Amino acid sequence: MGAVVADDGPSGVKAPDGGWGWAVLFGCFIITGFSYAFPKAVSVFFKELIREFGIGYSDTAWISSILLAMLYGTGPLCSVCVNRFGCRPVMLVGGLFASMGMVIASFCTSIVQIYLTAGVITGLGLALNFQPSLIMLNRYFDKRRPLANGLSAAGSPVFLCALSPLGQILQHEYGWRGGFLILGGMLLNCCVCGALMRPLEPPKKSEATKEPAEKKVKKKLLDFSVFKDSGFVVYTLAASIMVLGLFVPPVFVVSYAKDLGYQDTKAAFLLTILGFIDIFARPICGMVAGLKWVRPRCVYLFSFAMIFNGFTDLMGSMSIDYGGLVVFCIFFGISYGMVGALQFEVLMAIVGTQKFSSAIGLVLLAEAMAVLIGPPSAGKLLDATGRYMFVFIIAGIEVTTSALVLALGNFFCIKKKTEEPHTKEEAAEREELNKSEDKTREDAKVDSIEVEQFLKDEPEKNGEVVTNPETCV
Repeated sequence: MGAVVADDGPSGVKAPDGGWGWAVLFGCFIITGFSYAFPKAVSVFFKELIREFGIGYSDTAWISSILLAMLYGTGPLCSVCVNRFGCRPVMLVGGLFASMGMVIASFCTSIVQIYLTAGVITGLGLALNFQPSLIMLNRYFDKRRPLANGLSAAGSPVFLCALSPLGQILQHEYGWRGGFLILGGMLLNCCVCGALMRPLEPPKKSEATKEPAEKKVKKKLLDFSVFKDSGFVVYTLAASIMVLGLFVPPVFVVSYAKDLGYQDTKAAFLLTILGFIDIFARPICGMVAGLKWVRPRCVYLFSFAMIFNGFTDLMGSMSIDYGGLVVFCIFFGISYGMVGALQFEVLMAIVGTQKFSSAIGLVLLAEAMAVLIGPPSAGKLLDATGRYMFVFIIAGIEVTTSALVLALGNFFCIKKKTEEPHTKEEAAEREELNKSEDKTREDAKVDSIEVEQFLKDEPEKNGEVVTNPETCV
């Protein structure tokens, strides 16, 4: 699948770790918020959909599952599109798709039509925004990357806090159809975020160095060589197991509270609590992950976060009243925030900048099937037993298992690597950067020597050195 990359990270360019990168981070924050919070926020409409279409919990859970499956399963397609057309055009088209899907869904007359519109079309649009935004964030940040990942991941809980009560208000005032229509209009903001993703410009090179640089530009649209990296294989396996249960509790916690007899607004407030805690957990975890001692061991911090999340699910299965659900949401928000802040930081650290665009697409594809069957299978279990306890227990076991796979696989199967470039391309880029830095230092030294010599040779008049604007410092 070889072809020329249109918007690949240019060689010889250091990540600015700031500047326009903060605008890119802001766009990534909004995109992450819509991508992850939207499938959960849509769950506030489930009761209304069940009443109108006469369906069960598992049928409505398919909406969130299809949204997440499209977000994950179209990973390779997004990688190919980004490598072919660039991040900005792909995100602009994705924003239009995301909005169009929800607008059309507001006119649907069957649950299958909602699957195709709110699920497939909107999910594809969010995917075409989410993955390119992460790629751009990886290009703009290096030293501050853990913090940048934590801050961008905080978009998910911030939007969850806003979209969950907003969805409840929209449903009460305009019904689920009016709510879908308004949410579709809001998703057009993804196009604005896409416009912020300005590609990094390569440094100007002399004519002598242009030809070799042009020959090095060719690269595969989808690089399958990442599967040769044992670290990537272990990560992909662990992440696939994790997502089986990771998204189940947020999807069902509102329905759980409603079945216990609490009002709809009070039940929806649980997601607000979860999101509020998550807001602070993600950036704090990003700062901790960026510490000098912690950053080389991020994979173990990620494993701890997953174990914490799985244990929280197991404890949440014993909740029997609203107070118990509030405590569950607090601890779930902390652990869920840690997982969200670390999952892509760990992947970036494993595969490096050059292969990240292909790696994330393949990881998301591997996770897609798990995401697709997770919430619906939990809904089937709930329909069969009528008890939420079993749903939370299964989710906790799955997430805990993934943590053990990642930690043990990393400890026993992955050889410790010295801090070297992941690819020959990265090695060449770093060598080129070092040469250019040395050259600029030498040029600066030559310029300073010439200025000093010029000042010495300048004739003196009346005992004073003649000065002019060109020689004044």
